[in-house]
Amino acid sequence: MGINHNIKVSIIIPSYNYANYIGECLDSVISQTFKDWECIIIDNCSTDNTSEVAKVYVAKDSRIKYHYTDQKGVSLARNLAVKMSSGTFILPLDADDKINSSYITKALAIMEKNPTISLVYCDAILFGSSNKKWILPEFNYRDLLIENSIFCSALYKKSDFIAVNGYNTNMVEGFEDWDFWIKLLAGDKKVIKIHELLFYYRIKDNSRNSLLDHEKQLRLRTQIYNNHIELYNRYFVIPELLYRNYKLKQKYDTLFNSLTYRLGKIAASPLNFFKKLFNN
Repeated sequence: MGINHNIKVSIIIPSYNYANYIGECLDSVISQTFKDWECIIIDNCSTDNTSEVAKVYVAKDSRIKYHYTDQKGVSLARNLAVKMSSGTFILPLDADDKINSSYITKALAIMEKNPTISLVYCDAILFGSSNKKWILPEFNYRDLLIENSIFCSALYKKSDFIAVNGYNTNMVEGFEDWDFWIKLLAGDKKVIKIHELLFYYRIKDNSRNSLLDHEKQLRLRTQIYNNHIELYNRYFVIPELLYRNYKLKQKYDTLFNSLTYRLGKIAASPLNFFKKLFNN
């Protein structure tokens, strides 16, 4: 794929068996008020008709490219798409999600106005099996090491992707975007959140992150820690973490033993009885 110097934004879409959703995703891309983009779809060995749906859009719009790979994994797919891309800026987008028609215009305007900014994202809406505003905490790098606060579809520079060697391919079960933000934004990089609802995150009953049980959570978080152990050691010390855990346990015990909690439990007991009755 030759380099097109007119392209400013490359939208990268990994897809695995998302034929039912990718059309909506691509419609949201085509509807962008900013027109100077390319979209690269990486098909991760789909066994449904993803290729057929994608190729309809390739025929419809020359800015959309489709590539099939027999390598599996979201990180591998994103890395491949970015390496194939021609844009100065990258916007990852999952094949079942959508973006508002003005998202790229507004995010790019911020990035171009201030070159010191490393990442731009926005407020988001959950849709699908759940429909409501997605409440995300304001970005703070130290807090990011504890819990991800940025969804995968944020605008960043391709040069920064290259500088940190892309997405870690050892994050095979999830959290690859969180892991990527940790290394992309290390060193007090500037992040801007647009306070407008410009991103739509689809919630499905079998969403990948909703299926993460306790053991997977622990395994993935351990992997993130091992990937960035020097950063964690720089921002946290064991005595502090132990003390924070102690304080949280104190708060939990106080709440659990409070009169308000006990009264609430008593008030809810008839409802719980009927729930069990009807479930049986």
